[in-house]
Amino acid sequence: MRRPYIAGNWKMHKTCAEAAAFAALLRDALDDAPHTVMVAPPFTALAAVSEVLKGSAILLGAQNMAAEETGAHTGEVSVLMLEELGVSAVILGHSERRHTYGETDELINAKVKLALAHGLTAILCIGETLDEREAGLVTAVVERQLEKGLQGVREAQLNGVVIAYEPVWAIGTGRTATPDDADSVHRVVRNKIAALYSKRAADDMVIQYGGSVKPDNAAGLMAKPNIDGALVGGASLKPESFIPIARFDRG
Repeated sequence: MRRPYIAGNWKMHKTCAEAAAFAALLRDALDDAPHTVMVAPPFTALAAVSEVLKGSAILLGAQNMAAEETGAHTGEVSVLMLEELGVSAVILGHSERRHTYGETDELINAKVKLALAHGLTAILCIGETLDEREAGLVTAVVERQLEKGLQGVREAQLNGVVIAYEPVWAIGTGRTATPDDADSVHRVVRNKIAALYSKRAADDMVIQYGGSVKPDNAAGLMAKPNIDGALVGGASLKPESFIPIARFDRG
């Protein structure tokens, strides 16, 4: 049975001190949560948050990483550096990386394979823009991103992969796909996993929803059969919004 996975992507927010204080609050509030809970601070705060979360049930994630272990890559952060800080998961292919910074499916795929080779969970983000949605290209876009993002990944490695479906038009806009709409795309993703690998792989795959998840819509989204968690952006920055999302099944 798939275990719900709630991840908080803090993006470019919080200083080291702010991040450590917030992590301590979340540790105390969510250490007994029945779901997988992960937070992804900015790179500069990873060490501080790692110390706070040490020994807790909350996982430490990173928001991105380089496609190479070492080398002349100014401004990049290596998987080796993340491992040293206790990072266990990394968000890859987020729409902001794809559309603002021009990351390609091929680059994202290289990062996914490198993360898996080092034992990190790769959260592979996929999703369509508003123009693509209105053009009826949702299925084509998510299937392409999924297939290219997982190229060369063996079925035995899929236990280290989480898929995050994030409709680009819903991120940070306050607009959210209805639970039924979101679940229909999650079903497309699950069917594509079955076609690429097997039905068992599809049944086991954790697929998060990302796109303006809030306390008042989290339970409705999580109740759908193909939605297994959430990749939370803005609502992950405050305890009064992230904690209820992480405890979506407690009313």
